[in-house]
Amino acid sequence: MTIPTAPYPALRLRRTRAHAWSRAMFAENRLHPSDLIWPLFVTEGSGVEEPISSLPGVSRWSVDLIVARAKEAMAAGIPCIALFPNTQAERRSDDGKEALNPDNLMCRAIRALKNAVPDIGVLTDVALDPYTAHGQDGLVDDRGRIVNDATIDVLIGQSLNQAAAGADIIAPSDMMDGRVGLIRAALEQNGHQDVQIMAYAAKYASAFYGPFRDAVGSRGLLKGDKKTYQMDPANAQEALREVALDLAEGADSVMVKPGLPYLDIVRAVKERFAVPVFAYQVSGEYAMIEAAAAAGAGDRDALVLETLMSFKRAGCTGVLTYHALHAARLME
Repeated sequence: MTIPTAPYPALRLRRTRAHAWSRAMFAENRLHPSDLIWPLFVTEGSGVEEPISSLPGVSRWSVDLIVARAKEAMAAGIPCIALFPNTQAERRSDDGKEALNPDNLMCRAIRALKNAVPDIGVLTDVALDPYTAHGQDGLVDDRGRIVNDATIDVLIGQSLNQAAAGADIIAPSDMMDGRVGLIRAALEQNGHQDVQIMAYAAKYASAFYGPFRDAVGSRGLLKGDKKTYQMDPANAQEALREVALDLAEGADSVMVKPGLPYLDIVRAVKERFAVPVFAYQVSGEYAMIEAAAAAGAGDRDALVLETLMSFKRAGCTGVLTYHALHAARLME
């Protein structure tokens, strides 16, 4: 469609930019703390904070301190936190059975959060990489292949385990085919009808995940790569097929991961499906902003807010970001 416009000088687009009040009035997108989800890493112990060297300013927290972080999130207007466990080495196994333990680190953190801060949303990661000795998101056969259907059986149990502990949103990040529909059916059959599924629908085999793997303790364990189940960064149309399948299977919302390098995917998903779309500003993206700010290449606050605005402009309903608390306070 051609939009008729007056020629210069009758039309001067700078007119609406001349004053702060006018820029605010004509802004097409706005950031709010409710747009943010704060990923947090939980570890064993009490009163424990373990800084993550590859993620400056980010730490692993014991359950009691995760509760304190959730209270900070609530005070800042952040509606939801996302939990990721750093499972002890002795609890990891090839079959990832610790994911099914109703008293595992993740479940204890969920219960503590819902008891202490019941009004904050708790999103839980569903995949086996925090629990496997080999660092893969699924089970591995004797030929070294990630097996799809047997993995889903464990993911269903993991999802039910987390839902029973009080999780509000189950977020399968494993990229196994068909897992959303089977998890949805299991949740319905076991009385968890109100538990949401946010599907990692377009999760790419990215080079930006390194610091996250440090945080959950899987980087040194990972044997091989994840290219047989995570998406090829060269593909865009395939992402739309993945999203369509997850929505058809019962996902309430979908996620694109990583974030900034895949804004074209966010826009395409939003335009095609008109559903809630989230992006994960992953650990490598966070680390680059922190490195740029530390090197004097840009103002940290401005970099954080401009990057988050790009997600909103592309069509995101919300963003998972390690900068969530800092960004929310900047918006006050």
